[in-house]
Amino acid sequence: MQYVKIKDSIVEQIESGMLSPRQKLPAERKLAESFDTTRVTLREALSLLEAEGRIYREDRRGWFISPLPLRYDPTQTLNFPEMAQAQNRVPKTELLSAKGTLVNRQATRLLKLQPFSDVYRVDRVRYLEDRPVVYVTNYIRPELFPNLLQFDLANSLTDIYREHYGVVYQKIGYSISSSTLLGDMAQALRATQGAPAMVIERSNYNQDGELIDCGIEYWRHDALSIESIAELKR
Repeated sequence: MQYVKIKDSIVEQIESGMLSPRQKLPAERKLAESFDTTRVTLREALSLLEAEGRIYREDRRGWFISPLPLRYDPTQTLNFPEMAQAQNRVPKTELLSAKGTLVNRQATRLLKLQPFSDVYRVDRVRYLEDRPVVYVTNYIRPELFPNLLQFDLANSLTDIYREHYGVVYQKIGYSISSSTLLGDMAQALRATQGAPAMVIERSNYNQDGELIDCGIEYWRHDALSIESIAELKR
């Protein structure tokens, strides 16, 4: 099948270093001409490469070679900047909004709250090397963190909790699933509508065992690798 041969050819160029991370591929028309194929066949190959995390597409900008994914270890409590810097990556966080609101169904489930409870909602986009890779929404119990919205919430919530409220994470619950990027979320990540995403839901407990906040992270699926080592008790 021709599209498989095209895909394998591009993979070979990536692995040999002929194509570099974040390098832009030629326009689809030129790329199809270079492989002497149709754009329909080319797009089948590009779709396979995207599914494998080899390339990614930015809306109205074209296709790019994916950089190495960020290694994400659920057993560690590093915040995003610490995790990125430990892997020699350049992180940045953009605050989109922060407000008090009523809890929605998802936050009700994750925080085990009653309907119509008050929460803080914080929406942010996080970047690696100026590429947006994850859209994060945090829901926070306001009675535990009075005046939280006065702080610069582009900074780490973990650090704000510790430094200003004496609160640290003691236990974290995780749920990992797959989804797609749609609407404002896709736009914020410069992704095309319907692009694949990895979703990580986190429920965070403080040192007293209280559920204090939760986070829902929508990652570009090529930007993240879940890795961990489990020590087995004998």
